[in-house]
Amino acid sequence: MPCKRHNKSLLIYHFICPIKYRRSVLTDDVSLTSREICLEIEKRYYIRFLEIGLDDNHAYFLIQSVPMNSPKKIISTVKSIRAKEIFRLHPEVKRQLWGGKFWTSGYYVNTVGQYVNEEVIIKYLQNQGQAKNKYTKIHSSQLSLF
Repeated sequence: MPCKRHNKSLLIYHFICPIKYRRSVLTDDVSLTSREICLEIEKRYYIRFLEIGLDDNHAYFLIQSVPMNSPKKIISTVKSIRAKEIFRLHPEVKRQLWGGKFWTSGYYVNTVGQYVNEEVIIKYLQNQGQAKNKYTKIHSSQLSLF
């Protein structure tokens, strides 16, 4: 799919980000805040969240972006902004994580392409969590041109 503004193909990435200490801090309020933060990120960056999902201690993203944004740049932006805003709006989360960082330093990333398509990734996301019923989709969108 060409990007109107950059005249390049758009890429889709699948990210998995564990929360620091694998703590279960994603209450309904924090999850709602998390979704709103991601939708604000979409407005400022060439990033589109196709799906956002959560289980007790991980966040799962299916993100569409332009090739000039590397996966590292995308996830660094998402993790940084989400952590700062969640700590600001939910100080109890910062206390639960001992005042430290929201995320672990690592993450998983893969591209969606020839062998793994969007549908396969979405099914995978929905089967995550220690018990399959713990995965909660908090946002879903369709592919688009920026």
